[in-house]
Amino acid sequence: MKSSSTFSNLYIRRVKRKKPVKKIITIIVIILTAVIIAALAAIPPLVMKEIIHLHVDFEEKSPSDFGVEAEEVWLTTEDGIRLISWEVKAHDPKGIVIFLSGIHNPSVTAFFGHAKMMAENGYSSLLIEMRSHGRSEGDKIYIGTREYLDTKAGVEYIKGKPEYGDVPVIVFGVSMGGATAINSTGEIPDIDGLISLSAFSTAQDLFSDTMIGMGVPPVIAAIQKPFVKLYMGFEYGFGSLKINPLDEIKKLNGRPALLMHSTEDSQVPYSSFERLIAAVPGQIETFVRAGDHHFVCRDECFKEPWTDEEYAGAVLSFLDKYFGD
Repeated sequence: MKSSSTFSNLYIRRVKRKKPVKKIITIIVIILTAVIIAALAAIPPLVMKEIIHLHVDFEEKSPSDFGVEAEEVWLTTEDGIRLISWEVKAHDPKGIVIFLSGIHNPSVTAFFGHAKMMAENGYSSLLIEMRSHGRSEGDKIYIGTREYLDTKAGVEYIKGKPEYGDVPVIVFGVSMGGATAINSTGEIPDIDGLISLSAFSTAQDLFSDTMIGMGVPPVIAAIQKPFVKLYMGFEYGFGSLKINPLDEIKKLNGRPALLMHSTEDSQVPYSSFERLIAAVPGQIETFVRAGDHHFVCRDECFKEPWTDEEYAGAVLSFLDKYFGD
């Protein structure tokens, strides 16, 4: 019969053999976790870098093609960016609408048709080509976190013209311009009203929602959100992260707002619209169009938006309800 000390020695040897195995497994788990985290963290810069590190060039539309007269106006933002813009005047205006376009297209000059519709209904317009687009300066797109300064330059220009006096200022944007319009309204008290088309709730939401639309499991897509936020912090400064539509829309403080979206939008999923609405229940008016219409106005009507009677009616009714005579 083996002594108790013999059994004790055998047990100790087995424990010693198990410890290296546990260490190896722990090291493998740590390495795999680090690799997975690194892979997930690499996705946002790989996807977003080519989207934001550029200057977008496109052909400007001529106001004469839309039957309007427009004056070129150069603005300078508080961070030193020069922006090209166009002013379309209405006689004795009831308000002035600032137009902002999307992240890569079209040029804001595509909204001359909207400016014509506004002028014929008593509203002046200022069409601002945001930084890093067209003839405006800049070589980086900030996904709305700094473009609100472009709007601010436009508001300051308007407020500096005696002819406008106390005329209400309404900001109108689509896609990233819609998100910028919301951010601008939150950050600029002198804005009196908001019309936002197809805006995303946050850049993180847009990234995640797009992944889900591509078939990625929602759990995996959701995991990307903090990595998108981290990347944006390094790109734009972590202080800029507080500038996002989901937070800025909560600063309406009673100012009228109209949010518009299409149910099957393939560029900014409808879920962003739902989040924005939920953030300020009962405080905003909405217009929802069935199908995939990123610009909400039907494509064939965009040059002459008044021919899309449902869309034009929603926009003009909103303006006249709050800013009409």
